[in-house]
Amino acid sequence: MVKLLRESAPAKINLFLRVTGRRRDSYHELDSVFVPISIYDRLDIELRPARIAAVQLCCDSNIIPADERNLAFRSAREFLTEFNIQAEVLINLHKEIPAGAGLGGGSSDAGAVLRMMAELCGIPQTAPLLAVAMRLGADVPFFLNPTPSRVRGIGERSEALGQIEKPFLLIAVPPVEVPTALVFRGLRPEHWSGPASDHDILAIIQGRIGREHLVNDLEQVAIAKWPEIGEVKRLLEAVGAHAAAMTGSGGGVFGIFSSSGEASRACQEISRRAPQVRTFTPSVL
Repeated sequence: MVKLLRESAPAKINLFLRVTGRRRDSYHELDSVFVPISIYDRLDIELRPARIAAVQLCCDSNIIPADERNLAFRSAREFLTEFNIQAEVLINLHKEIPAGAGLGGGSSDAGAVLRMMAELCGIPQTAPLLAVAMRLGADVPFFLNPTPSRVRGIGERSEALGQIEKPFLLIAVPPVEVPTALVFRGLRPEHWSGPASDHDILAIIQGRIGREHLVNDLEQVAIAKWPEIGEVKRLLEAVGAHAAAMTGSGGGVFGIFSSSGEASRACQEISRRAPQVRTFTPSVL
């Protein structure tokens, strides 16, 4: 029996991203607040019975690979292997989340595929599914249930924050694609800021977010390699953001505004001053 499912995969921003240490296996341990936002990729999955497990992916973006280099492709293959399912999986991926922008597009696609495959195959979202997500990448477990969360370690510890006061956002993405691994390779212990305080978390929950809360330990490294990121951050502040920071490993930068109207006006001003910069005014989900 052929089974079909369609779902949207949201982007995310990191309101802060702090490095707390480095493990013996060279992975960095982090402390971060992830919030899902209303920029979406769309996925259609078709599951067909087959003698041999197989995955096929089609994507409408010619800069996104459609083979094992793609996290959505790998997540389907890992799922079939983990749960010993013989099926052919056809994935149609429509991209809206900018690549290499720190918005979690690839990880969100992978999380969506795991959620969809679990639903199609009647697999509960329990420890084995989380283990598959962890193997795919540190951000993927968050996207199994994307809700505002504090994420620690290498992504394995996630604590939902519940209802938070949602900030008004403007996201600006310069025309650069930032490889995450390259940024982490440039990270040094002097860049680490350590874990967030309870005060930082409470300020985020209550919507009292200031510059002192938007710490991203990767920002200095990324701006040194891609100065356009720093230029976009300064532009956001110039058009009225009361706080701005890079998200993830970059190169996207978000600004926080006092109202949706201010964010929209700032968006228009950035489009006028820097038409090469992609802008979004998403909501926090």
